Amino acid sequence: MGFPSSFNMSQWLEWVRAEASPRHLELLALQLAVIAAAIIVAYGIRLVTRSFTDPVAFRIGRYFPAGWLPADLQKLAVLAYAWLLLIVAARLADQFALDLKIVKVAATLTALWIVLRASTLVLRDALLARLVAAAAWIVAALDITGLMAPTVAALDSVAVTVGSVRLTLLLVLKAALLIAVLMWGALALARLLGSRIQMVTDLSPSVQILTANLIRIALVSLALLIALNMVGIDLTAFAVFSGAVGVGLGFGLQKIVSNFVSGIILLVERSIKPGDVIEVGHTYGSVSALGARYASVRGRDGKEYLIPNETLITNQVVNWSYSNSLVRLDMAFGVGYSSDLREVRQIAIEAAQQNNRIVGSPPPVCHITEFGDNGVNLMLRFWIEDPASGVANVKGDVYLAIWDKFKERDVELPFPQRDIYIKNIPENLLRPERLAAADESQRDTAQPQGIADDGDGGQAHRRAGNHRIEQQPE
Repeated sequence: MGFPSSFNMSQWLEWVRAEASPRHLELLALQLAVIAAAIIVAYGIRLVTRSFTDPVAFRIGRYFPAGWLPADLQKLAVLAYAWLLLIVAARLADQFALDLKIVKVAATLTALWIVLRASTLVLRDALLARLVAAAAWIVAALDITGLMAPTVAALDSVAVTVGSVRLTLLLVLKAALLIAVLMWGALALARLLGSRIQMVTDLSPSVQILTANLIRIALVSLALLIALNMVGIDLTAFAVFSGAVGVGLGFGLQKIVSNFVSGIILLVERSIKPGDVIEVGHTYGSVSALGARYASVRGRDGKEYLIPNETLITNQVVNWSYSNSLVRLDMAFGVGYSSDLREVRQIAIEAAQQNNRIVGSPPPVCHITEFGDNGVNLMLRFWIEDPASGVANVKGDVYLAIWDKFKERDVELPFPQRDIYIKNIPENLLRPERLAAADESQRDTAQPQGIADDGDGGQAHRRAGNHRIEQQPE
């Protein structure tokens, strides 16, 4: 007797009487026993296998970012075992013409619980987790109520024919679901293999990155092809359409393809590697990562500069650590003409040798470069092997050490000086009363100036700071 379609009390009583028959009660007891046995056996399998499954899960989890494989997922192992056992029991019952509906409902609810719990733990995007949960609830409800087959038929009836390909709404939904699952698995496997490749010390960083990128591209392409083939889409039917689309995308994605090819060239020829200190235009920093489209350069100010790979190929790039990490730095300074130049050179070399970042070989040297207007110009040269730690900071430390040593040994630092000679001065400006008035005015303004007369009016000079004005007799 079927389930009553109305709220007639007599029909309900008749249905309960029919369902309460000994045969139905035995079938109900059998199904409950199967469910209980599946749960108990699942716990037993978990206890037996946890000694080697937990270490494997732990080792796999180390290759994923935090949150991708939480330890809480191990608690779902019992539910996964129970679901498999319930599915096997239902299939075996179908072979013996037993309709274990309650077992099938229990399997569906167990699968729903697993999907909801796993989506919450694994998916970091809350919106995506809600979408997965909603889809799981819909599928479970349709399966429990027996509306799955009519729903599938209705979705399959909504179709559009493109050439020889019949695209249905059901086909699109299956393709989207399979592509999403396979792409997620392909990217996860690519991350796992990439982490393993980074542990191979025999490979250079450039080869490691290139291999990881190629593996990622191959896995994503393979996942896409497998998903389309699994839903029954013949890829040869899209040959003409894909050719036309490819021409349009070729023009639109020209820069992207150029950057991608440039990235492969950089990785193959190893002209720029992760960890190199490079200078591109006004950008200076250490290469932190090489991507398919751009290179990430971290500056000393903490900013990340994303430089397109094409720029690194076509423009001039200064690689401070291309073949050797040693970098020479030049520091210009000057001293007064009264200084002992040999002593000054020795002082500068000693100041450089005191810095821990400056290497001893090649040793620091100091050269006289020019006899300037205000003093003698010198150049201190030294080498460092860690340019990624900064250049301006080590120069500043050496300048400060030179300053301290110059103060200790009374070495004069140059400053601008000018001598101004005035040949003709009007006689009325040289009268004693005018000179006295000018001197009094200068004292009132508290300026370091003075005017003196040599007594016979033959010469007068005035000093103001570092400037001197002299009157020479004609």
